[in-house]
Amino acid sequence: MPFPRSSIRAVIAAAGLFSTAALAFAAGYAERGNPLRLGMAHVPPPYQAGTKFRTPEAIDLTLAENAAKTAQASLKTVRTDSTKGRELLAAGKLDALITSLSPSGKLDRGDLAIRTGYAARPMAIMRTDTTIKTADQLRGRKVCVSEGGPYVGMLASKYGALETVAKAPADSLLAVRTGACDAAVHDSAILEELIKLPEWKKFSASLYLGPAVEQSIVVRRDDTRTLNAVKTAANEWQRSGFINEEIKRMVRHIAFEVYLDQNVPDCH
Repeated sequence: MPFPRSSIRAVIAAAGLFSTAALAFAAGYAERGNPLRLGMAHVPPPYQAGTKFRTPEAIDLTLAENAAKTAQASLKTVRTDSTKGRELLAAGKLDALITSLSPSGKLDRGDLAIRTGYAARPMAIMRTDTTIKTADQLRGRKVCVSEGGPYVGMLASKYGALETVAKAPADSLLAVRTGACDAAVHDSAILEELIKLPEWKKFSASLYLGPAVEQSIVVRRDDTRTLNAVKTAANEWQRSGFINEEIKRMVRHIAFEVYLDQNVPDCH
C-alpha cells in the first residue's frame, strides 16, 4: 500500500489550526480562573506515552478546545449524553454542550443552539467489489465502528449487522482493508474526504445510512459570556474554513495511522 511522500510530509508538518480571536468580554474566565465546562458524548482518553497515537472519532474535542481558547479559558470536558447534558446545563453544572441536532430537534426555552458548521451523516465504505449494495444487505455482515462514535449500536439494531467496535477510526478502517470487516461506518464528512486519496480507491464503495445532522453547541441564553465566546468562535470557524481544514487534517492523520499499521497486504 504505497503512501505518497507528500502526504507523509503533510502529516509530519501538520499543526492544529486554531482561532486566536481576542475577546474582551471573555476575560472574566481568565480573571476568575474558571474553566469552560463543556459536555460531549465522548471524551477521548489522554495520550499515553509509548502507545500508538490514534485520531479520535469525532471533531468535538477540537471544537471544544478552540471554543475555550477563544474564551481565554482552560477547558474542562464532561462526558455526557444529550439528555443528561441538558439537565447539567440547566443546573449550571455545564457552560455548554456539544450535541447533534436534527432539523426537528427541540431545545429548552432557556437554551440557544449555536451552529458549528460541521454536518455529517452515517456513511459506510467498502471494497469496490462488495456485494453490499443496500442498507438491508448489511444484515449478518461484519461492520466496524469505533469507540465513542455516534453509530455504535445503530448498525446492529437497525440493520442486523454484526458490529465490531474498534478503538479508533484507523483500527476500524484497517479492518476493512484486511478483510476483517465488510464495511466501516463513520461520519460522511470524514469518509468522503478519505476516499479521495488514491490509496483508498479500491475501498471507495460507499453507502449512506441516514440523514445529515449538524453539530451545535448549546448554551444557556442568560450566560452572556459563554454565549458570546461560542458565537465568536463559531463565526470564525465558518469564516476561515476551519472545519474543512480540520477534516482534512484528521483524514491525513487517520490515513497515515492505517498506513503505519498495515503490515499485511490488502484483502483480495
